Parts: sequence; C-alpha cells; structure tokens
Amino acid sequence: MSDPNVIRLKPYQYIHVLNNNTLVASLVTGPNTYTRKEHEKVVFGPEQMINIPPRNYVQILNPIVRAADRSPVLDTDGNFQLRHGHQEIRFSSEKEPLPGVAKEAIFDEPFPLYPGEKIVKRNPLVVVKPDEALLLRAIQDVEIEKTKYSAGEEWLFEGPGTYIPRVEVLEVGSVKAYTIRENFALRVRAKRNCIDSRKVERVGGEEWLVSTVGSYLPSVNEEVIDNVRAHVLTDTKAIRLRARRAFVDQYGMKRLAGQEWLITSQTVETHLPDVAEEFVGEVQLTSLNNRQYCFVLDPVGKDGKNQLGCRELRKGECSFFLNPGERLEGGVESVHVLSEEEALLLAALETFKDGDVVRTPGERWMISGPCDFIPTTQIQILETRKVIPLDENEGIYIRDLRSGRVRTVMGESTMLTPYEVLWEKQLPADVEELLQLQGDSRNSKVSISRKVRDKTRVVSYRAPHNSAVQIYDYKAKKARIVLGPDLVLLGADEEFTVLNLSSGNPKKEGGTKSLCLMLGPDFMTDTVTVETSDHARLMLKLAYNWYFDIDRNSTEDAAKIFSVPDFVGDVCKAIASRVRGAVAASSFDAFHRGSSDIIRKAVFGLDKSTGEIRRYLRFHSNSLVVSEIDVQSVDPIDQRTRDALQLSVQLAIEITTKSQEATARHESQCEAQIAGGRLQIQMIEDEARAEKEKQELLRLRAHTENIQAAGEATAEARAKSDAAEIQAKAAVEKARHSAEAKKIKANAELSQLKKKNSHEVAEVLAMNELEINRARRMASIEAKKFKDIVDAIGADTIKAIAQAGPEMQAKLLQGLGLKSFMITDGNSPINLFNTASGLVGGQPHL
Repeated sequence: MSDPNVIRLKPYQYIHVLNNNTLVASLVTGPNTYTRKEHEKVVFGPEQMINIPPRNYVQILNPIVRAADRSPVLDTDGNFQLRHGHQEIRFSSEKEPLPGVAKEAIFDEPFPLYPGEKIVKRNPLVVVKPDEALLLRAIQDVEIEKTKYSAGEEWLFEGPGTYIPRVEVLEVGSVKAYTIRENFALRVRAKRNCIDSRKVERVGGEEWLVSTVGSYLPSVNEEVIDNVRAHVLTDTKAIRLRARRAFVDQYGMKRLAGQEWLITSQTVETHLPDVAEEFVGEVQLTSLNNRQYCFVLDPVGKDGKNQLGCRELRKGECSFFLNPGERLEGGVESVHVLSEEEALLLAALETFKDGDVVRTPGERWMISGPCDFIPTTQIQILETRKVIPLDENEGIYIRDLRSGRVRTVMGESTMLTPYEVLWEKQLPADVEELLQLQGDSRNSKVSISRKVRDKTRVVSYRAPHNSAVQIYDYKAKKARIVLGPDLVLLGADEEFTVLNLSSGNPKKEGGTKSLCLMLGPDFMTDTVTVETSDHARLMLKLAYNWYFDIDRNSTEDAAKIFSVPDFVGDVCKAIASRVRGAVAASSFDAFHRGSSDIIRKAVFGLDKSTGEIRRYLRFHSNSLVVSEIDVQSVDPIDQRTRDALQLSVQLAIEITTKSQEATARHESQCEAQIAGGRLQIQMIEDEARAEKEKQELLRLRAHTENIQAAGEATAEARAKSDAAEIQAKAAVEKARHSAEAKKIKANAELSQLKKKNSHEVAEVLAMNELEINRARRMASIEAKKFKDIVDAIGADTIKAIAQAGPEMQAKLLQGLGLKSFMITDGNSPINLFNTASGLVGGQPHL
C-alpha cells in the first residue's frame, strides 16, 4: 500500500507545497520523490508544466519577479515575489526571432507556474492576411516601434504579417479591406480630425470619396458610409444633381448650395456623384419631330438662370433635356392640322402684332382650315371648333358672350363665331322625364341606364296624331298651340305646358302628367258611390266616351281646350253629381230595372222639343263633348248581401276543387312510380360519373398545387424586388422633400428678419418724429406762457412797476418767475430802470 505522504513527480511535473508553520508556499518540480512533512500541505498539483507550442503564446497573471539570470526573486520571508495585477506574455522559441520580443519572454523548455501565478489565456499567434488588419487599442501608454500610443488610442495592424501580442494592447477586432470596382467608389467619413490615405487633412465629420480601383483599407479614423455607383450617361439620358453646399465640382464649375444642374453624355460618359452632390433623378431626352412642338415654362436664359413666368416655344426637329426648373406645358403636342370644316379658337395672352393686326390681351379670334398651325407664346388655344351640320328639323342654341342673347339656328350647317358658344337649355325635371318617355330621341345620346338629352340641341317633340301641345313664350308673353301630328321645336325662351290630369278609380288629382292633350274620341272610367231612395248603397262603375269638338283652323277654339287644366277630373265630378242626384230619387228596384236610362237621362238631359234623351253632353268652357255612357257594373255595398253571394260562389268552387284534387292525386301517384324507377337508374349512372369526376378532380388538384407553389415563389421574388425598389425611391423622395423643407424654412426666416428690421426702422422714425413734435409744442407752450403773463399783467401795471423803483422791479421779476434775466435797450450795457418802459413801449432785446 502506497504512502499518501510520498509524492512521486514525473519529469515536467510540479506541485505547490504550503508550509503551515511559516505560511510560505514552495515549488517542487520533477522528476522527484517528495515526502510531505506533517506541517506541509500540497495546495496545487501535481500538474504538467506549461509547454508552449510553436507560433503560440501564454498570458500569465501575477507573474514572478526574475533576476538577471532569470532566477526567481524571494522576499525576506522566503515567498516568491509577484507582480500583482500585472500580466506577462510568454512565447516559444522560433527558428527566426519574433520582432519586438525580449529574450526573457521566450521559453524553450516547459516551465511550471509559481505559487500565485495564473494562466489568463493560451492562444496561437494571430496571422493577419493581406487586405485585412487588426484593430488594436492601447490599455495604457505604450511605445511600439518608436511610435508612442496613449491609453485609449486605436490603430491598425495591417497584413500580411503575424501579430505579436502585448499586455498593454487590446485586440478589438478585425477589419477587412473594401474592393473598389470600375465605376464605383466608397463614401468615407472622418470620425475625428485626421490625415487620410492620400495625405489630405480631414476634419471630424468630413466626407469624401475614394474611387481608386483596387482594395481600400479604412483607417481607425475613417468610417465607410456607402458604396456609391456611377451613373452611366447616354445620348437619351442625363442626370439631375443638387448641391448640398457650396463647392467646386470635378469639372471646375462653382456650385452654390441648393443649385441644380444637368450632367449629359457630352460632358462625361459616367458620372460619380460627389459627397456635396445630391442625385435628384434621371432626365430623359425630349425629342420633337417636324410635326411636333412644345412650350417650356420658366426656361433657362443665357445667364443660366430660370426666367420665371416666361414661356418658350420649341419646334421640331430638335432634341433637348429639360434643365432644372423647366417644365413642359401640356407635354409634347402635334401640329394642329385643320380641315375645311375645322377652326381653332384663339385668345391673346399679351399685346402683340399678328401681321397687320394688333392683338390685345383677352382678344378672341379664329383661324379656319385648311392649314397647319403652331401657336406662339402670346397665343392660347381655347378649343377646336368644327362646322355643326344640321338637318331640316334639327337646330342648336347659340349664345353671344358680349350681348348675352341666345339665338336658334335651324336646318343649316353653321360655325360658331369667336364670341359665340353653345347654350344649354335647362328644362324642369318632369318635362325631362316626359321627353324621355314620349319625345323624339333623335338628338339624344344613349347611356347605359337611360337616354341623356343633348341640352345644346333644339328641344324637339313629336306631337301624336289628333293631339294638341301648348307652348308658352316667356319673352313674348304669349302661348301657341300645335296640333298633331306635327314636330314641336322649342325656342330659347319657350317652355312646354305640363298637363296634370286625374287618374285612377275613383279619380285622383295629379295622377297623370303629359305634354300633349289627346283630342279624342277616347273613353274614361270612373267609380261612383250612390244611394237609392230606399237607402240601398251601390257602387257604380261607369265609362264615358268623349272628344274635343273644335275647329282645327281656329286659333281661339284650339286655345279653349287648355282653359280647364284638369278636364278629366272636372268631367268626372260633374257627371258623378248628376248621377247621384238621379239615383237618390229612385228606388233600388226601379234603378235595377232601368239603371242605364236613369243614368243617361240624368247626364244628357231631355230635349225640350221632342222629350227624348239627348245624345251627348257638351262643356262649352273647353269644347269637350261626352257622347256615350256605359254602366260597366253595379255592386251592392251592403255586407250581408255580399257575404251571401260570396258563400254560394265558394261552395261551387269547393266542389270543383275536390274533384280536381282526386284526379290530380291519382295521376301524381302513377307519375311518382315512374319517376322512382328513373331516379334509381339515374343515381347509378350519376355515381359512376362522379367517380370519374373525382379522378379528374384529384389530377387537376395536384396540377393546381404545383402551379400555385411556382406562382407563390415567383410572386415572393417579385415582391421583394418591388419592395427594394420602392424603398430606394422613397429614400430619394424623402431627401428631396427634406431639401425643399429646409429651403422653405430658410426663406421664411429671411422674410421674417426683413420684416422685423423694416418694423424697427419704422418704429425709430416714428419715435424721432414724436420727439420733434414734442419739442416744437413745448417751445410753443413756453412762448404762449410768456405772452399770456405779459398780457395778464397789462401795460398799466408794467408802467407802475417801472415807476416803483429798483426794489419793486426786482420783486416784479421774482413774481414773474424769471431768473438771471437781462434786459437792455441799447442805451447802456445794463439798465434795469428802463426795463419796465421797454416792456411798455419798445421791443426789448433778449
């Protein structure tokens, strides 16, 4: 059995032994057989010594202090001296010495860890590839290859090479070089003040482009923002740029902040936007052939600035790019080719000379074909007019813009003059509806749901045969009657007379509207409730034959038929009143036996000469003649009589119904048996057909799923592509709107500052004027005060003062409130005694 106090150490093994009496830890290395004493304790091991492979390193925490001969240094108590908190990197020996590594840091043989030492990390040396670099940061002040770095400073270790780590330096990460291709550049921003790769001093936040083809490795003070692509220019495409700030571009042109310009293929084939340039958009070439022209708004003049408010005519053949600020008015237009029946309505925008004629602004004129026409900048084309062909029964309404008069042109082709327009005749809604139902649709345009009348055409209405239409002229204040069959044409100031006639049984007012009045013969029906002398209430349904008895050649007779607006209602009321009176004088039996004679006698009356019933009833107010009366039905209103009659009818109907039901039931049972057999056969055939359809359905479903999967994949790819394009366009639009917003804000601030300064100047001028007026008014008040004092004292008082002596004069002057006041009359330098006399008689000198 082995002794636990005996520790056998193999080669390259070690242990840490703690002396509990002295509390000193010692190192024991192998090969060795160590016997542990009672006051000793093994606190670490046995462990293998640290062996550093080639191209590796070990980082030690709390390394020991070594003497010149690399032996450990002990303190007075026998403990190994440690550099607490420090770190040390140890390397393996190489065939070629590592640059910048001291001999003390190279360990050829495996080594143990002394008590207190710890391994922080054990890693291979970092090999930096070409076009790569390590980003390093100094933890403390350090000098590397005669270059001093302060704590916190960062730099790059560029490859190819092997990085030798140091305890004072922290590896932050790796940086890869960017590859710059043809027609591409990197947009770089300075993080802080620095000198770039081209030895140019940069200020923190400054941006520039790196366009040299190859690989580019940004320094620690540089930040790559974007990969900029050059725009390829062709003969039909240019680009529009905007200056973010004032600068001189790569072509030597000075640009101001906010200025926009074009770059075409005549300047350069490919353009790489500078950091001070903002790409606004692509401009396509506008080409005009020899039959085209266009107007350019706000054209660029010779000074390179937009002539705001101007228009420029450009005719083909030519090609051009629209400069910034220029706009096409209405796009590219073709030359106006006018035929013999066409003309252009023109208006002058400004005063100019058209041949021998001087045109004034707003003047209208027309150019008739056949010809080709291209307008100038002083001319505006209002519309193209054509000759309006009119048939014999067609017409249009034309209004003169200068006089306002409306005229009607019928049956001839016409061309509107410059100051004439087609006038739309408005009609009431009920007239429009009646025209749609009854009128002539030759001048109407057919829509999906109904016919729409062309309001500029003369309103026409075909009056039916044997009818009359009344038309009222509101300008002439008279009516005219048109008897059908005829074509009614409305003038500009004429309107139809709409007839509101009673309809229904019994008659109700306003039930029917019509533009024409039928002259008959025709009939009408009415329901009249009467009561006999023995109180039997009956409901009579009567029919009347009628016609208008007029002379068609007499205007007065034709006008009489419209004297009663609702002739139907008036006739029915008059006849119903006569029928009620006659029935009320007869009993039910008498009326039942001779109802027709009683009603005819009541309505038509008796001829006094012959005593017979007349053959007609004439209404002289409108020449209406009722020629015949027919009693269509006589129904009792009493409920008991109606119920008994209804019961007998129901019994007859019930007997007939039951007989028909029995016959129908027998026939339906026979048909049900036949149908059941057919149904079984049909079900078998349908099931067989359904199985075939299921097979076809499964095949189509599989084919549909394949198509759906392919479609979804294609749609998703297209959606991603469209989303990326939309995002890019939105970013460009956002930048453009942001620039416009800044411009608007700057203009607003400038305008506000100008107004503020102008108000301050006006305020200062007003205050100065007030101060001048105040001083002028104070002087006037003082002068008036002195004059009022002298006038108040009076000449006599001043004379008495002059005679009172010097003492009184002094008191007088004190009473007047005058101090240091000297009066002289020219006789002596100072003469106070003559003061009063001077005030009285002479003009004193102040």
